[in-house]
Parts: sequence; structure tokens; C-alpha cells
Amino acid sequence: MIKAAILTISDSCAGRKRKDLSGETIRGLLAGDEFDVCEYRIVADEHEDIKKELIRLAEKVKADIVFTAGGTGLGPRDVTPEATAAVCERMVPGLVEAMRSEGLKKTRKAMLSRAAAGTRGNTLIINLPGSPKAVKESLEAILDVLPHAHDMLLGRGH
Repeated sequence: MIKAAILTISDSCAGRKRKDLSGETIRGLLAGDEFDVCEYRIVADEHEDIKKELIRLAEKVKADIVFTAGGTGLGPRDVTPEATAAVCERMVPGLVEAMRSEGLKKTRKAMLSRAAAGTRGNTLIINLPGSPKAVKESLEAILDVLPHAHDMLLGRGH
């Protein structure tokens, strides 16, 4: 079972002004035999708070995969990719390339995503967009390769 954590990054969700539908969408897509959601959190769009939470989920919780939702656009408070890059030791650009490529089949706006993916220790961190529809499309584009990515990260071969 792959231990997954969900981190929603949203000022409005953190301030309880909006329900976190993106986090719920991720949880729904992970339901089944392969993933176990071990933790779910919401933080505001604050660079240092995002970094601290990503480090905690990787090092203390020891999540195999951390999925973030939100903060990947061009808005002034969208800092999720920068926080992710700051805590990752190695980047995994193919995952976000696949998500953007799939998104472009549905909307040209997908090219505006600045999502990132990378590893910290044995944890894979993947940024997903903030909208539930885009979360679903992006996660569905990569979900089938994540068990193999997890095996590779643990040194179980290619």
C-alpha cells in the first residue's frame, strides 16, 4: 500500500471561506487497494508554511507520495512550485509534462500551470492544480505510473 498525503494550499480554504473540493477529489481518486491516505491538511498560500508542511509530511509522517492542490497558477500568492522546488532534492519534470499535455487536450489554459514534482528522500511530491476538474484530469494522467515511480524511488528497479 502506498502511503499518500494530501496538502491543499488555499487562502480561502485555510480561512474556512470555501470548502476544499480539490482535496476531496484527490481522496476520491486514490480510493481503492493501492493508496492509503495517511494525512490530509490545508495551509494558506505562504511559502514558508508550505515548505514546513512538505518537509513534515516527508520526514515525520514518511508519506510515500504527497499530493498538493492549489497555488500553481500565475497569481501573486501562487507559490506552491517554488516551495516544492525548495524542499526537493531531485525534480521529476516528466510528471508535470504529462499533466500539462493531457490538460492541453481540454483547455489551452493548461499551459499556464507552473506545477512541479520532485523527491525529498523517499517521498515523491506532486503539485496538482486548484480546481477540482483540473485536479481530476491531471491526476488521472499520471495515476497509473505512480506505483512504478514509488518502486523506483525505493530502489526496487525499473
